[in-house]
Amino acid sequence: MRAIVTRLLQDGRREKVLVTGWPDPPAPTGNQVMCEAMFTGVTNGTERNDLVRGNYAHRDQDLPAGWGYQNVARVVKAGPLVKDLKAGDVIFASQDHVERFTMPEDGLLVKLPRGVEPQHAALFGMAGVAIHSTRRLDLRMGERLLIVGLGCIGQFAAQIARLMGAVVTVCDVHERRLEMARKIGAAEFIFNSTGDGWKKNVPDFLFDAVMDVAGVPDMVDSLIGAVKGRGRVLLVAGRFDVKYTFNTGQWHEVTIMQCSHFSRDDLNDLARLAARGDVKIGPVVTNVAPAQDAERIYTILRDNPLELMGTVFKW
Repeated sequence: MRAIVTRLLQDGRREKVLVTGWPDPPAPTGNQVMCEAMFTGVTNGTERNDLVRGNYAHRDQDLPAGWGYQNVARVVKAGPLVKDLKAGDVIFASQDHVERFTMPEDGLLVKLPRGVEPQHAALFGMAGVAIHSTRRLDLRMGERLLIVGLGCIGQFAAQIARLMGAVVTVCDVHERRLEMARKIGAAEFIFNSTGDGWKKNVPDFLFDAVMDVAGVPDMVDSLIGAVKGRGRVLLVAGRFDVKYTFNTGQWHEVTIMQCSHFSRDDLNDLARLAARGDVKIGPVVTNVAPAQDAERIYTILRDNPLELMGTVFKW
């Protein structure tokens, strides 16, 4: 079986490549389904974290290993206790970049409804993280939200926050990402945070909540300073630790929050919203490549991550 896996190079760096001979999944039993990949999506932050030995990367001794959570696949065989899925159904599943997999039908997956392009659904994982993150913030109508970082999760989070009624401001240091946000049209305010951009656009005590999907080191004090008294700061991007000035947090009586992955409910809501066109996935898909192109794509992700946005492999 083919799979895209992280492996160790002789010079100590890591690469991610398409391999053959990866173990086949077992035949489905009980309520399991066996599925065959159509498209898989690169999870930019998580997979780069593994390539650069981030805070939740595999240990060297555990490589080679798969890593990812965006797989759009067709059901090819169902176990005897499967109730809702059948051969031919197309699903999104939280699975690695593998050609085939077997999992329970009540696992972390969703059947794609009409109106959702399977190619676009290959980014449902990152969009699911965006839904889960905005839910964690418990945004209310009219609240002001600042999203720091306009990678895929930031682009989706802006759209979802708008649907929740928030007044959305977004920022990034990369003009191409800012232009994408302008075209999607989910944010009411967009600015480049390089130079004095942050100082000009983020006065103290302006926002009810801040979502950080950039993970820039030593920026937490600035994030806390941006929120009103008793505001919320949600840290999404991976990092080993969080450092901030205690008095700054105390002065704002800030709540610092984290979130983890997404749930089946998140996927069900995402599928419904995407089918209606309320969450636009397509504009964030900027690169569709054959799975054989994995080595080139992951070299870019490891060495020049700002060059990639939504990347989908076709199997």
